[in-house]
Parts: sequence; C-alpha cells; structure tokens
Amino acid sequence: MPRLHVCPLSQIAEKVDETGARSLVTFINVGTPVVRPRAIAEHRHLFVGMSDILKPQDGHVLPGQVHVQTLLDFMADWDRHAPVLIHCYAGVSRSTAAAFISACALNPARDEHDIAQTIRKFSPTATPNAKLVEVADAMLKREGRMIAAIAAIGRGEDCYEGVPFTLDL
Repeated sequence: MPRLHVCPLSQIAEKVDETGARSLVTFINVGTPVVRPRAIAEHRHLFVGMSDILKPQDGHVLPGQVHVQTLLDFMADWDRHAPVLIHCYAGVSRSTAAAFISACALNPARDEHDIAQTIRKFSPTATPNAKLVEVADAMLKREGRMIAAIAAIGRGEDCYEGVPFTLDL
C-alpha cells in the first residue's frame, strides 16, 4: 500500500532508513540547508522553498499556486512502490499540509474530513498550514471542503517538533 510519512527536519535520515522511503519532499524556508540521505536519488528530492506563514510578510515567501503545483506534479510522478517522506522544519505545519494535499490529490474520491481526522489521530501536534490548504482546495476544485476539514481538526498541541506519522493512501 502506498504510504506518506511525515517528520521534522531533524529526523529525515532516521525516517528514510526506518520507512524505506525513496522520495523526499522538503517544504522549508528558502536557504535552509537540507542534507539529502543517500537512499534518496537527487531527482526524487523535491525542495519547495517557502515560509510557514498565512499572510504576506517582508522577507518571507508566502505559500502559493507554484508551490502547490510543484508538489502535485512531483506526487503525480511518484510510482507508489516505495514510500514518500515529507518534512518541514518542525514537522508540524507545511509538511502536514503537503501530506494532506497529496492524499486529497491522489485520492480524489476520498473524503477530506476522513483524511484530516486520520492525520489528527496519528499526530496530535499536526497543524496543516491553512494557506497551503486554501490554495490547494481551489486548485483541486474541492469547493472549500479541504479548508473545512482542516478547520475541523483545529490547531494541534504546542510542541518544538511534531509527532511523526504515516498516512496510508
């Protein structure tokens, strides 16, 4: 069964080894150094540089269509044989939004609330970036259902790093 794994930056090497992931998605601030584990081929590492913000701020990159489209294209090219590991700095907001968006895109008939509730069940700290979800909702023509699903699970528990989780597709 195809799987998405989510974790913080500090755990990517460990989680690649543990899960057998062969694709890596990085959602992190522009310029943040990320060491790609050897098990991940260069062409299977997607680096999306953007800030974890909801509104424009000087010196930051607001999540937008180009970021979501890049993710959707990468996931569409995934062969689904080996898992994908998705991370951001803390494993709380951008990465959980990317996993939610990917699950919605790869399973167009699956209920958005079911996906969001599954994320909450496995990660009490998950707080998907609402701007990324809003952009994806429009692009995937989900008519506000993705936004509502994320709103329904609310903000996750406060933490320094999020609780890693697995999302079966």
